Amino acid sequence: MRHRERDSSVKESLTILGIDPGTVNFGYGIIREKNGDYEYISSGVLKVSNSKPLKDRLRFIYNGLEEIIRQYKPDVAVIEKIFFAKGIKATLGLGYSRGIALLVIANHDIPLYEYSTLEVKKAVVGYGRAEKNQVAEMVKFLLSLNRRPPHDSSDALALCICHAHRQNSELRIQREIENQGSGINFSLRKR
Repeated sequence: MRHRERDSSVKESLTILGIDPGTVNFGYGIIREKNGDYEYISSGVLKVSNSKPLKDRLRFIYNGLEEIIRQYKPDVAVIEKIFFAKGIKATLGLGYSRGIALLVIANHDIPLYEYSTLEVKKAVVGYGRAEKNQVAEMVKFLLSLNRRPPHDSSDALALCICHAHRQNSELRIQREIENQGSGINFSLRKR
């Protein structure tokens, strides 16, 4: 199944898939962004028994993510940039599940964006060193949810919100530059 490219000049809405990888708890979240407004679509955690062999856990994640993508047809996917986990075993497990997610996304030809934990927390809470509970509370508020989602799905939804913020900021800046007639092709970059 191939993902269709959108005409970037016509932006109706954007369905964003956020992924918080793990080999036991694999969080996902899906929102739709339209003109700066967010609509919660779905979220959850693919839970796999730690007692199962790694290959079985990875197959479960692969099949689960395939089903999520088939059902919701996201326009883009976002995943957290690699960071160093607490131990080597945790780091390897994170790498394996992240690799599975990247493979599924690539197989569907979905554009992929990556953000650091600091970028996500700053975009959602306004403070890059925010605690997980603060992030979850802001996700609940921004998406008008009745209760806070579990941390793994909350982190995935926070990635979606971060991406929507970033895309909207870049579009506003580009439009402002175009309106001024400067002809500058502007792109946000870290210096």
